This record gives sequence, structure tokens and C-alpha cells, in this order.
Amino acid sequence: MVRSAGISTPETGTSENRNNGYVDSPAALQTHFADVLAQVLQTDQVALDRDFFKELGANSLVMAQFCARVRKRTDLPSVSIKDIYQHPTIRSLAAAVGGAGPEPVPEPAQADAPARTSTCRYMLCGAVQLLLFVGYVFVVGLVAARGYHWVAAGQGALRIYLRSVLFGGAGFVALCAFPIAAKWILVGRWKPGEFPLWGLTYLRFWIVRVLVRANPMFFFVGNPLYVLYLRCLGARIGSGVTILSRRIPVCTDLLTIGADTVLRKESFFLCYRAQAGRIQTGRVTLGSNVVIGEKTVLDIDTSVGDGGRLGHASSLHSGQRVPGGEYWHGSPAQRAHTGAAAVPPARCGTARRAAYGLVTLLQVLFVVVPLAVGGSYMLLATSPAIAHVVGTQAVSPGITSPRFYTDALRVSLLVFFGFVVLGTAALCTLPRLLNRLVKPDTVYPLYGLHYSVHRTIARTTNIKFFKRLFGDSSYIVHYLKGLGYKLSPVQQTGSNFGTEVEHDSPFHSTVGTGTMVADGLSVVNADFSSTSFRISRATIGRDNFIGNNIAFPAGARTGDNCLLATKVMVPLEGRVHEGVGLLGSPPFEIPRSVERDSRFDHLLSREELPRHLAVKNRYNLATMGLFLGAGWLYFFAVTILGTATIAARGTAGSVMVAVSAALTLVFTAFYLILVERLVTRFRPLRPQLCSIYHQDFWLHERLWKLPVEYFHVFNGTPFKPLAWRLMGARVGKRVFDDGCYLTDRTLATIGDDCTLNLGSRIQCHSQEDGTFKSDHSTLHTGVTLGVAAHVHYGVTMGEGATLAPDSFLMKGEEVPAGARWHGNPATQTKTAGHRYPAPTP
Repeated sequence: MVRSAGISTPETGTSENRNNGYVDSPAALQTHFADVLAQVLQTDQVALDRDFFKELGANSLVMAQFCARVRKRTDLPSVSIKDIYQHPTIRSLAAAVGGAGPEPVPEPAQADAPARTSTCRYMLCGAVQLLLFVGYVFVVGLVAARGYHWVAAGQGALRIYLRSVLFGGAGFVALCAFPIAAKWILVGRWKPGEFPLWGLTYLRFWIVRVLVRANPMFFFVGNPLYVLYLRCLGARIGSGVTILSRRIPVCTDLLTIGADTVLRKESFFLCYRAQAGRIQTGRVTLGSNVVIGEKTVLDIDTSVGDGGRLGHASSLHSGQRVPGGEYWHGSPAQRAHTGAAAVPPARCGTARRAAYGLVTLLQVLFVVVPLAVGGSYMLLATSPAIAHVVGTQAVSPGITSPRFYTDALRVSLLVFFGFVVLGTAALCTLPRLLNRLVKPDTVYPLYGLHYSVHRTIARTTNIKFFKRLFGDSSYIVHYLKGLGYKLSPVQQTGSNFGTEVEHDSPFHSTVGTGTMVADGLSVVNADFSSTSFRISRATIGRDNFIGNNIAFPAGARTGDNCLLATKVMVPLEGRVHEGVGLLGSPPFEIPRSVERDSRFDHLLSREELPRHLAVKNRYNLATMGLFLGAGWLYFFAVTILGTATIAARGTAGSVMVAVSAALTLVFTAFYLILVERLVTRFRPLRPQLCSIYHQDFWLHERLWKLPVEYFHVFNGTPFKPLAWRLMGARVGKRVFDDGCYLTDRTLATIGDDCTLNLGSRIQCHSQEDGTFKSDHSTLHTGVTLGVAAHVHYGVTMGEGATLAPDSFLMKGEEVPAGARWHGNPATQTKTAGHRYPAPTP
């Protein structure tokens, strides 16, 4: 045993076993490590051969604090959380990280100094953005109102249909072509470089970004028409390319994709990033026959050679190159053995792709658009109750009449709850009929009947509204079973699944008994080549806990009783992991559970669970009722606003419709903010360590149901930080938010001049089995979060620090000021960061 009181510190001036103040003796290193750990554990002595987790009662949060204290000691070698898990005793840790002396490593990479801007410039840019945004919405609303009245003036169903085709088709083409024209007029060709935020160059960038992502072509992801759209924007894309990701690139001239390449769902290849108050643009180059996996990030200035592959939950950081024919995985990626087996090719030539795209376009122009335009009028004209509201009948009440509001009330109730009931029934029946056309483990060609059926099943069964309604309650398992999941027998916990669960096919997704799934799970049971696809069964074992933001592929090498930590890469090779935890990308083993996470296990006993589960179910039912009530009330208000303006005629009526469209966007934002603040009673959340059967946890579940992703409409403007501030987050001045997500708003603190990239997340909580934990996370002035970076709870990032793209900063970590961290789990970068050329004039 080692007593902390008998250990000399660097400040005592002793030189025992030191080299210029650096501890180089294994025995002395063990002593100092034991001293630091004893201070963290608040105990007098620590044994050298006791396991941190199994015998000393530590957990990842405690050991993160240990690592942070060690890093502050200039006489001790740096220790990462990965070192802790791989060497879980003082003696083994000292042997692994110690040596004869300090290694001559380069200075740790320093993050770029934040580019400062004035508050006046920040607000002026926001004012211009607001005017442009409102003006665009106003013009679109004005044209839509004129077109609607023109369609309504047609006599007979045939004339209405023809007018709907003409007006709807013209509007569709205009909405698709306008962003392309705006890009070439405002920017021309994108070039590698950088420019500061909130200036004229940024304003042009923002306009193009908004228009490109608001284009109707977004709905053609996975279709050859989408590839054609990117080519029109300047991307160099070869033949036979399949793009399934909904993350639309912006600086498309810097994107090069070779022939027969596949980019899977939720992959990022934006060709830009926000860094320390600047926008940096750079090339992303993919060769021929490349496969980019699910939930991947391609930073700027990256490339993959011909035949290269990047695995799921992996990333290429700036400057990384994957040689041709090699398979890489991890974050940042590194060379690995073969991953998932390739899908055999099928016959899918240019003619098939062109025919599929043409048929899709014809369906949109002659079916979808006419139904959206003329179908709404036909519904109004044939329904007496609705006709009274909008004035299609000869005698209709005005907006000052009580009958106007009672009719609007009936319409909103009918439409909203009809959608809930009939939608649930349809999702549990129609996809099952379609699934008969797609057989498992069968190779089908792309862009045919089977492909269309598969895409239809995936889109309809992943509707967020119903998952948000049933998620985080006992009723989500019944909904998922209705969709096609194989869950029997179910061991009910009341939190078996969160509100964010995705899949390629629900009919080939199996989850074992006793397994709990947090938010962000994506079941990857469809594999693609450039010409074919195949559905396979993805099986999650018994008694697992699946953390946040995980892509779980078919063929995963995990079995029963596993813990998959947040953002972990699920292994596809090697032995089957059972009875352990997995962390990181690439993954490594950690303890399945620790003492702190088992303190509430007695509540899961046969005697206790039914009673606690019944109380939780009642609370969750009230939450579902609140969700539906708030949703209906919003729909009722929008119905009143919309119908009051649709009935108006002439120029004044068209202007009213345009104004109401802009007002609806503003009303939606303030309504969501008000609902959240009412739920929390205008009080901030408090850090928690409690059971999932405690009311404080149920309040968190209630907040997660609110659709705050709506605020992404304000990405890149001063109004996004303002929205977070109104929801209770402590957000500083001049913050740039390009698409960050705050899960627990009142527990997050973001300092002045921070830069938050698309897909980044600040998650101030964690759930492991039956234990819920939450704490504050703080980003000080000038911090940058990279694309898809993930910050856990209890984290502090110092002034000017940077977290690289796709990195995972674990709970309790302390990032020093000005440091650059990267990886999953994140550690301090040891090499100089990539430098960018001066902006092109």
C-alpha cells in the first residue's frame, strides 16, 4: 500500500529519479500516480495492483478527472482514458506510459486563434439575413397564393388537374433551378481558402448554403437525379455514383467523386468547415469504386484512392489520404483489415439509371405536385365543414364569427388526430405488404421495383413524429413490433428505446431480451454497391445497453451482455464480444459496468419493478398527452392563420398569404420555446445521479420529445444562439452555430465567439442501464466544435480550444486553453495542425 502523505511533489524541490524535473523511475512514477489517484478518490492510500474499476470503485468520470490532474503535472507523462482502460492498475499504467525519460515529441498542436468580430458587424449581418429570409418567404408565399387562386378558378376536376400540373411543375422547376443560378451568380466556382464569419463573403456563402439545402432536390437523395443536381452545382462526379447521404455538400466545385462510388447514409462531405471564427473550404476527393460507410465524416483536404473503403462511424481528418484498395476505419481513420463483405454486382447501366430518374420526375410532375396543389383545393371544395372555414361555399363565416373558430377547431381535430390514428395503422400494415417483394440475403439491382419498395419502406417507417410520440416509454416496443422489429420476448423497463431510432428495414432488425437502447441508434441492415443492394438481418444480443449515436451493422461481432458506449464503432471482425463494454473508434474493451451504475439495480427486482414501472407508465402517458396536446394546439393555431388568409382574394389576399407564411415561421419558434419553458416551469435543470424510475429522469424524457431540430432553420445566423438562450442555455455573444444540437439546454454553457459546426452535439447527460447521470458542460470563449463532434456531460473546454471533426469528448474531461483534441475518445493532438492558404481575391 502507498500512502499519499509520504509522497514528495514537484514543488518540494527533490530530484530523486528525475531528469530535468521529469519523473523517469518506474517506482517513482507509480508513487506519483498513486498520489494523484488518492486525491481524486479522496482516500489516504491506493494499492498499486488494485483494479481501478473492479476493486477501487472508480468509474470513467473519476478516471477522467485523474487524467486531467496528471496532464497538469509537468513532471508526469500524459495519460489518456484509453490508457486507463487498457492498463487498469497503477503498476500496469506506469509501466505502459513511463520510460527512461520524456519522449522528444513535437509540441502539442495549438488551435487556431479565434478570429474576432465586432458585435455591430455580427448584428448587421443578422439583420441582412433576416431581411433576405423574410423576403424570400414573402415572394414564395405571394407566388403560391396567386397560383392557388388561379388553380381554384378552374372549372371541373380536369381543368383543376391541368392547372395544378402547369403551376406546380413550373414552381417545382423554379425552386430547383433558382439555387443553381444563385450559386453561379454569387460565387462562381468555389476555391480552397478561408474567410471570416459575418462579412460580405460569408453572407454570399450563407445565401448559397440555405438555397442549396432548401432545394426540393433534397427529396431525391438516393436517386440519379440528385447526382445530376450536384453536377449542375459544379461537382465533378463520374458515372454510376450512388449517394444516399442527406448531408448536402455546399462547396460543390471542391467535390470530386470517381465512377461507381457509393456514399452511405448520414456521411458528411461538406467541403467546408467553420474553424475559430472563419469558414475554411477545401477539397474532398474520392476515386473510383470507393465505398464510404454509415455515419462517417470527410473533413476538407481529404481523399480516398481507387477501390478504397472507409468503415462505419469513421472519419478522415484534414490531410489524411487513404491509398487505393485499402480499408480504413476509426476516428481519425487508420488502416485495418477487411470490413463488411462487398455486395455482388448486378446489371445497372446508364439506361436503367436514366429511366429511373425520368420515371421519378414524371411521378413528381404529374402525380405528387398536382395532389399537393390541386388536391388541397378539391378537399376544401368537397368537404362542407372545411369549406365553411376557407370560404369556398357561397355563405361562409368571417374571421370575427365564432363559427369560423369552431369550424377550424373541428378541422384541426379531425386532421391532426386522424393522422395520428390512421397513420399508426397504416405504418403497421402497408410496409408489411410491401416487404413481401424484398427478400433477405438476395441481391437486387439498384433503381428498379425492389429498390423503390425498399426506399419506400425505409422512409415511411422512419417518420420521426411517431417515434417521438412513443419513444422513452413502455409503448415504443409495441410500435416497433408493429413496424416489424423482432423483439419477443420483451423485458419491459419503460425505457427500452429512445425517441431517435433509425433502420434500413424494420423487418430484419432483431433486439434481444433485456436490451436497452438510447437515442441515435441506426440499424444498418442494407448493404450497397454501385449497382446493387442486399437486405440482411442485424441482431443485437440479449441484455445489451446501446449508447447514443451508434451505427449497428448486420454482421456485428457483439453478442449478449454488452455495453456499447456513446459513438462507438461496432466491430465487424474478430471474436464475438460478450460480457464486456466497447468504447471508441476503433473500439476497445472496457468494463461492462461499474459500482456506481449498479446502485439502483434493486429497483429492477421482481418485487420492485412492477410498482415503479406502473408509476413511470402513468407519467409517460401524461407526457404523450402533453406532446399530442401541444402538437394539436400548434396545428390549430396554424390552421386559423392559414385559412384566414387563403379565403382572401385579389392582391391584398395574396399579400396576406405571404405575410402569414413568414409569421408562421416566427410563431413556430416562439411556440416551441414557450412549451419547453412551461414544461420546466422556467427553472433550469439540475445535475442528477438517479434511477430511471425517478421523476427527475422522467422530466428529461419529456423534454427530449420536443422537436427542437426545427431551429436548424436558423443555422448560421445570430438567431440560432438567441433561440438556445431563450430556451435556457447560457450562450455568449457572437456565437456561430451551423447546426449544433443541445440535448439539455439549461445545463450547457457556451462562451463568447464559439464556433459550432454542423452535426455537433453537446449532451449533458448519460444513461447506462437503469442509471441516469447529468451535469453541466462548459465551453469557454472561442471554442470550436468540429463537424459531428460530440461533447459529453461534466466537460470543460478552455478558451480557444478545438475539438476535431467526429471526435468524442468523454464525460469529465478538461481540455486546456488553446489545445486541439481529436479522436474517439478524444485526446490532445501532438502534431501541428493543417494550415490553409490565404483567401483567394
